[in-house]
Amino acid sequence: MEFYYSTKLSISSDASCHFLPGWGSHVSSSSSLNLSRRRRRRRNRRTSSLRFPIAAAAATETATRKLVPISRRNEPAERVTSAMEQLDIERGVCIPFRKYTPETVRNKVLESRGSILSLIGRGVEIVWNLGLYWSALTYDCLVGRDEEVVPYRARQLRKLLCDLGPSFIKAGQVLANRPDIIREDYMNELCILQDDVPPFPSQVAFAIIEEELGQPLEQVFSRISSQTIAAASLGQVYRATLRETGEDVAIKVQRPEIEPIIYRDLFLFRTLASFLNGISLQKLGCNAELIVDEFGEKLLEELDYTLEARNIEDFLENFKDDPTVKIPRVYKQFSGPRVLVMEWIDGIRCTNPQAIKAAGIDVNGFLTIGVSAALRQLLEFGLFHGDPHPGNIFAMRDGRIAYVDFGNVAVLSQQNKQILIDAVVHAVNEDYAEMANDFTRLGFLASGTDVSPIIPALEAIWQNSVGKGLSDFNFRIVTGKFNQLVYNYPIRIPERFSLVIRSLLTQEGICFTLKPDFKFLEVAYPYIAKRLLTDPNPALRERLIQVLFKDGMFQWKRLENLIILAKENVAKMNSNPALQQKNTRSSRSLQVEKKLDLTETIKDGARMFLIDAGIRRQLIMALTEDSKLHIQELVDVYRLVEDQIDIPSVALEVLQDLPNVTRDFMLAWSDSVLSDRW
Repeated sequence: MEFYYSTKLSISSDASCHFLPGWGSHVSSSSSLNLSRRRRRRRNRRTSSLRFPIAAAAATETATRKLVPISRRNEPAERVTSAMEQLDIERGVCIPFRKYTPETVRNKVLESRGSILSLIGRGVEIVWNLGLYWSALTYDCLVGRDEEVVPYRARQLRKLLCDLGPSFIKAGQVLANRPDIIREDYMNELCILQDDVPPFPSQVAFAIIEEELGQPLEQVFSRISSQTIAAASLGQVYRATLRETGEDVAIKVQRPEIEPIIYRDLFLFRTLASFLNGISLQKLGCNAELIVDEFGEKLLEELDYTLEARNIEDFLENFKDDPTVKIPRVYKQFSGPRVLVMEWIDGIRCTNPQAIKAAGIDVNGFLTIGVSAALRQLLEFGLFHGDPHPGNIFAMRDGRIAYVDFGNVAVLSQQNKQILIDAVVHAVNEDYAEMANDFTRLGFLASGTDVSPIIPALEAIWQNSVGKGLSDFNFRIVTGKFNQLVYNYPIRIPERFSLVIRSLLTQEGICFTLKPDFKFLEVAYPYIAKRLLTDPNPALRERLIQVLFKDGMFQWKRLENLIILAKENVAKMNSNPALQQKNTRSSRSLQVEKKLDLTETIKDGARMFLIDAGIRRQLIMALTEDSKLHIQELVDVYRLVEDQIDIPSVALEVLQDLPNVTRDFMLAWSDSVLSDRW
């Protein structure tokens, strides 16, 4: 089990700067509105493993040069926007207080003469070990056996990173999710680092727990496991029982004296990165320092378990009204920066399909709530579990899905979420040029990059993946093709999206374990269809219109498919046994609807028809297309929704909203008249 940590960001669509809770929170008025609404609704072949070091094939080099951002060609690294500022711009947030900055790391490392001597010794150790490995890769390339020895060199790299300590283990885990930096066969080997990390002695761990608690273990716990339940690069976990209440808990304790080691290694990483900026700009379109800063920021957040506790509280708030998801609570009175005490989750590992079926859990219903929970994190909350491997996801015996270990989370701004939905819409509409532009908007490509060379590649990847229909779509195959694309072009995958990609891949793998013929999109598309049809967010309404209109023509079949898929999502969610538990939640607070509620969608549609002349014209054209009235299409759509909505009630709500619509219509009309006169 691997443990990661981050901190919560308060995010909105309209404010570019947000602040962490507890450090003086301030948001714009529209940001507050969005937050309150959210609370209401539920709170070629390469010559080496790495991309930089060894020369690439000439054809790939040519393609790479074509994609180097025009604004950055021949530009010195120091003239490019600082790495931390660029990260803020990409994420759509800025943080007034950071645990990581290059200045903070430098000051920590250089504060004493002894630290400097330690730094020099560590630098020599790193350079010597990596230099030997690099020399071996170069020799393999020169003698032409580089491809033959890849499995051996990949294992050698993994062992080398383990020998160099926690910082390098963590770097290896990050590289295991970065196809833009390292080739796929090396990535697969480094994935072993996610689970196979040696523990440190339990006696040392118990001493750290006592020091953090300020009292002997026996006074707090009546029992504690003598061996670790799981070990990771930064810490390990024990099971214990609280003496006062008899509750079982999980205790996560940090490795001893790890912080000085992390700071020292981060300083050396960034120093090395400063010499690689030129190569990095050509290969990835960004400074190498930016990649190190992104890594360092996340790593120092993971060292502070109080931030992990905040993440858990945020997930609890997000899923508080969802009866299908279980999040463990935190015992803050026993927790601190180096120790975290959480509720023990007594569930079934998701890699044990026999035990899940024996518990009477419907596998199809469980898989539906799992994919829906992941997509809600990604597209609704913007706070995404970054490491849902099999040891971190459990099936509860009542049918719920349980998550543990919230150290590593991906934080997505409102803008990022909307662009991801845009990318889905562009994929549906087969608009590959806009898909390529979405990459730039998400930070995969530097601003100003000519995207034309990757448009044919995107088209080939998507069409080959869904050419036989959605039922044959495999996320891992698509990701493998995408990995080749980002490795061959100067595309950088931002850290938060590398977590998202890994998370989706891991969860798809779990789904395949439970159901070998599982089809990811058959579950994901119904959820997205329901979001497009029912979410009150105006931005999603715009995306819905983009889906329903193509080349100025209304797509009746798409509308029918969206409704069918949305109804399917509602039906599958309601089949989960967790919803049948009487003591789960009050029925009024449940977020899983019994029917597909299209009331708001119909109201908004009526409003747009009356106010927006462009939409009105398009709809009239849709109804009279090819010189005939499309009454049958309307009837078909009505038959799909007649059992889901109360038509008289919807009509009454539309009539009640008529004064507001009339006012908006008059305002829009007066604006158009005034604009024509001016």
